[in-house]
Amino acid sequence: MPINITMPALSPTMEEGNLAKWLVKEGDKVSPGDVIAEIETDKATMEVEAVDEGTVARLVVPAGTEGVKVNALIAVLAAEGEDAAAAAKSGDGAAAPAKAEAKQEKAPISPPVGEMSTKSTEGGAVPPAALSQAPPSGLPAISPTRGEISQSDGRTFASPLARRIAREAGVDVSAVTGSGPHGRVVKADVDAAISSGGAKAAPAAKAAPAGAPAPAAAAKPMSDDQVLKLFADGSYELVPHDNMRKTIARRLVEATTTIPHFYLTLDCELDALLALRAQVNAAAPVKKTDKGEAPAYKLSVNDMVIKAMAMALMAVPDANASWTESAMVKHKHADVGVAVSIPGGLITPIIRRADEKTLSVISNEMKDLASRARSRKLKPEEYQGGTTAVSNLGMFGIKDFAAVINPPHATILAVGAGEERAVVKNGEIKIATIMSVTLSTDHRAVDGALGAELLVAFKRMIENPMGMLV
Repeated sequence: MPINITMPALSPTMEEGNLAKWLVKEGDKVSPGDVIAEIETDKATMEVEAVDEGTVARLVVPAGTEGVKVNALIAVLAAEGEDAAAAAKSGDGAAAPAKAEAKQEKAPISPPVGEMSTKSTEGGAVPPAALSQAPPSGLPAISPTRGEISQSDGRTFASPLARRIAREAGVDVSAVTGSGPHGRVVKADVDAAISSGGAKAAPAAKAAPAGAPAPAAAAKPMSDDQVLKLFADGSYELVPHDNMRKTIARRLVEATTTIPHFYLTLDCELDALLALRAQVNAAAPVKKTDKGEAPAYKLSVNDMVIKAMAMALMAVPDANASWTESAMVKHKHADVGVAVSIPGGLITPIIRRADEKTLSVISNEMKDLASRARSRKLKPEEYQGGTTAVSNLGMFGIKDFAAVINPPHATILAVGAGEERAVVKNGEIKIATIMSVTLSTDHRAVDGALGAELLVAFKRMIENPMGMLV
């Protein structure tokens, strides 16, 4: 009996992936544990192993295919003693739907009026016809089988905001033509009806008092087409969003619209930390490598920031938490995520149990994670979860900034550059190396005083760094 190989779910949240490369070809024999393909998720490129023994009868999805749904058929194995040609035919029925679904997910934004040539990040041309397939306003299509949006029963479906604006303006929402998914009436449609005056007045609409000003229409967001019309033809190119960019955008919107952020900023003196770092690095033993001799470790300021943040969370355990609607999640260890910039976005690999690890272990582990993050070789468990995060832009000379919390974390520490500043000590002006840090906090899980206590504990660790060595 033929053995179907489907697109695996490589993380709990994965819905689709790109089949980057096949490492086998039709006719090859595979055994359990053999690596057969490389799959690109939004964050990493991962190897897929065979779980059964057999002969590759057919590669259903070609290498390089994007947006392949989880559980879609990607290959067929012929079991031992089975005819490979017969097994290959078993994949015919499932191949077309899988490819069709992948293509439907790749609908870029619509082009402006007029002919236009666009390029992808790989340099391939994106035909203008393909760009016109995006849903209105760039919204993703919603499947009618999921029940939310359908006008087959005669009802008019509209967003709550659109209904409220229509009611206040005396517009009959049923007379408005919807441009949202499956004809749903959205805010932009109601705004357009108000501007044109073409919609019927709602019979139950309450008349405005004499002399009262007419309701002002809310600002109408610009569509993709309207934005592109502001630029001269040929002065730009369109780069379709890849899975990573889409995921970053979705999670940032989720974070900023669902998490009530507040921010706390402190200045930390770095002189003692810098002196200790120099001493520790000078004392590093030398080890032999493929490239010759090298120190066993080389601490960075960021390594010491990670350790200080972990120890601060253990000193203020109530801040080492995550919010859920039913309960507060109190973490027993400090798992510190560290924002790493990679081509096309960023990823946050996690130093697990950073509170228990030495600075040298954190340093070497961070270098390994950052290197594999840039080549997209991290495993999901190496970047998912965590109890807090650190984002450091000091190497770019940024003085201070506020970072967006990465759910399920309740905190994230934004680290600025260390710079010499004039400070007052005992009534005298002195020069000290100062680093500004800003703690972004989820107010549902961490109140103001608790957040301040955490940041003070971090400052104490930074300014008394010997405490991180014991």
